[in-house]
Amino acid sequence: MINKLEQQFVERFNQSSSVKAFAPGRINLIGEHTDYNGGYVFPAAIELGTYGVASLRQDRELHFYSNNFKEDGEIITTLDSLDYNGAHQWANYAKGMIKYLREQFDDIDCGFNILIEGNIPNGASLSSSASLELLIGWLIKALFKLNINRLELIHLGQRVENQYIGVNSGIMDQFIVGMGKKDHAILLDTANLHYHYVPAQFGDYVISIMNTNKRRSLTESKYNERRSECETALKDLQKEADILSLGELSVEQFDSLKHHIKASLPMRRARHAVTENQRTKEAYQALQQRDFKLFGQLLNDSHHSLKNDYAVTGVELDTLAETAQQVDGVLGARMTGAGFAGCAIALVHKAALKQLEYEVTSVYKATIGYEPSFYHVTVGDGVKTLG
Repeated sequence: MINKLEQQFVERFNQSSSVKAFAPGRINLIGEHTDYNGGYVFPAAIELGTYGVASLRQDRELHFYSNNFKEDGEIITTLDSLDYNGAHQWANYAKGMIKYLREQFDDIDCGFNILIEGNIPNGASLSSSASLELLIGWLIKALFKLNINRLELIHLGQRVENQYIGVNSGIMDQFIVGMGKKDHAILLDTANLHYHYVPAQFGDYVISIMNTNKRRSLTESKYNERRSECETALKDLQKEADILSLGELSVEQFDSLKHHIKASLPMRRARHAVTENQRTKEAYQALQQRDFKLFGQLLNDSHHSLKNDYAVTGVELDTLAETAQQVDGVLGARMTGAGFAGCAIALVHKAALKQLEYEVTSVYKATIGYEPSFYHVTVGDGVKTLG
């Protein structure tokens, strides 16, 4: 793909690109809606992602073009006009990164051209926005030879989501896009950003991604509402316990304190955050011990909690995950990502992949009216320079 982009870049901008890079998407094996609750997450970068090529200009204009959004045409702004603009659609994620980088670096003193193309399905909950943010940060770092490390770019990406776009997301997506390692997942403690790499090896089993093919927009979803409900529960609990986050509580501690949460919905949201955090730690141990059956059961339990306590699944994700759970050769399945649409994952024996696709497609089409898509991807590196 990168060679095609380089050729297209010359045709569009009448100059050769000077930097080229790739930023992956991600799956989260388990640990959903725990990152903004101070808990553990267990993501992995995937080979699907966003490619970009760029070069400097001699004026202060910024020209963006995406092959994924050709209908938007070439989006043009300047270094002096980087505020959010709804008409700029996807380019706002790029503008946000550039705006915050310029606050730190006076070196960004001229314009540039950027051409991108991604093969992450839009709205699939595989973190296309974080992929774009880290890609843009990496390209600008290379163009202007900025002295900024991966973790700083990760924090800027989260700031774009939170402050520029307006989604109160945690740091997991940007972290795995920035720090991913081939054939490894990352166990990340979001309370302190301590992490270590874990070989993502499942023997005769593979992770299959099942896409609902229903678009989801985080800013239009109830993501921010869920976070607010967790914060309400935390405030009630803090009157009784010396804690900074829900992630500090064991399941046993939560059960002894939950009656102090005044309303039912915040209690259920908090119960998911605490039990999911426990499941994530148990999943890490299960993978270390190559207990794939236990790992699969934890995936099933995670989906059940996301459906019943956190209410972020919906009929599409439930149909995918719950149908997959009944297929011979599948050890477990759950939604992945923020929810409301997007993707589910299944831990499935290599010999049962075709059966999984057949059975899930049959039930999904009969229930929803159209077919899902499947991706069998490998675990790859984080954002990187190409060539």
